[in-house]
Amino acid sequence: MKQKLLFIGLLLLGAISFSFISKEVAYKEIEYKVVTSVESIVPNGLGRSRLISSNVERDYNEFTSERSSNKEEDGRNKSKRKEIRVKDFEETKLLNFFNLGGIRFQNIVANDAVISSKLVAMAQDGWELAFVTSSSESDAGKSDGQGIFVTRYIFKREKN
Repeated sequence: MKQKLLFIGLLLLGAISFSFISKEVAYKEIEYKVVTSVESIVPNGLGRSRLISSNVERDYNEFTSERSSNKEEDGRNKSKRKEIRVKDFEETKLLNFFNLGGIRFQNIVANDAVISSKLVAMAQDGWELAFVTSSSESDAGKSDGQGIFVTRYIFKREKN
C-alpha cells in the first residue's frame, strides 16, 4: 500500500513539474535587433564611418518569393527596392581608421569607446549580445582606394 501511494505521489509530482516547465518554455517570445558599425579604411581619411541601427521593423516575407525551375510555378520577386528602404534609423558618427598620416590608432580606440558605450546601453535596456560577425573589403591595389570594415552586433531579448 505504501509503495502504491509513493508511486502515485511521484507521478503527480512529475506531472506538476512537467506542467510548469512546459508552460515556461512555451510562452517565451524572442526579439532581435541588429546594430552595425561601418568603419572606413579608405586612405587619407576620405571615407565615412558610422554606427547604425534601424528604428523600424521590416517583415522579410513582404520581400520574399519562391523560385522554381518550373516557369508556371516561378514566383518572381516583384517588390520595389524603395519599399525595403528604412529612413528612420539611429546613426552615430565614428572616426575613420586612416588620416593623411596613415593608420590612426587613436581613431580606432575612440571608435571602440563609442561602440562599447552603445553595447552597455543596449545591455541596460535588457538586450543580450547573442552574436558578433565582421568582415572587411579592403584596398585591392593601387587603383582601388576603397575599403570598409563592417561589424554586426546581433542582440536578443524576451518580448514584453
